[in-house]
Amino acid sequence: MNRFASGPKRNYYGKGDVIAYRLNRTGTAPEGKSPVFGANVLLLVYGDALWKTYTHGDNTGLVATDSMKNFIQRETLNFDGNDLEEYCRFLGGKFLATYAQVEGLQISASEIPYAEVGRNVAFAPSGPDRATARLEITRRGIVEAASGVSGYKLLRLGGSAFRGFVRDEYTTLPDLSDRPLHMWLDLEWTYERPDAAFSNGEVTSQVRRTVRDVFTSFESGSIQQVIYQMGMKILGEIAAVSEVRLEANNRTWDTIAERGDEVGVYTDARPPYGCLGLTLRRTGTEDQKIERSKI
Repeated sequence: MNRFASGPKRNYYGKGDVIAYRLNRTGTAPEGKSPVFGANVLLLVYGDALWKTYTHGDNTGLVATDSMKNFIQRETLNFDGNDLEEYCRFLGGKFLATYAQVEGLQISASEIPYAEVGRNVAFAPSGPDRATARLEITRRGIVEAASGVSGYKLLRLGGSAFRGFVRDEYTTLPDLSDRPLHMWLDLEWTYERPDAAFSNGEVTSQVRRTVRDVFTSFESGSIQQVIYQMGMKILGEIAAVSEVRLEANNRTWDTIAERGDEVGVYTDARPPYGCLGLTLRRTGTEDQKIERSKI
């Protein structure tokens, strides 16, 4: 189910999995950007003028979802930016300007990343992590701006412990003091002000650096502690962020054989996995200021 920051909607509809690639075929792009811009878009619209199609099958004011797909793909040619937040604002604003019967919309985009492999003329899929953006826009302006990075797969060779947990008749896991850690991670954050989302991708770049830095440098007693440190450092170092939500999966590999602490052979974890979530908000309280200073 889709949710809207402005509140529950009596009706909404739209088009998802709309794929568009914009290629600058000369290979030129702004510094730090790629000639390949790819995105997967979900557009949802709402408004009372669309209610009759539900109650009476009256499609007079209905924009076909196929037309939405065409709109997104064709208008991508007219977008000259490189970050997802601006892309969503460009498409959302133009859609509202084109269709007066639409009261508001929510548009989400996930990057489809390609990395340069030779002289800025050859590229290959990269990742697996992907930047995301989501805007809700009404005729009064932007209601919500959110950004994220999803699909991290992070491996640490050691420096991760898990011990001292509840032991009872259901416990089979041993205490682990120094395990290889393999975890998946998704993050999403919102902003102190909606306009802070439009940073030409700098906030997302900062978050990515923070995730890598914490995962590399912090020796943890649990995955919960890892994501807490990430979230607190994001709030402590990126003033534009007001709230950050993190969800991690424990995908630590099963051990086949180990030779002491030096070398081991492992395989993919069995299907059951641990799922861990955390939300941190900027409160401005003295407690949070003290906690941020410890990072």
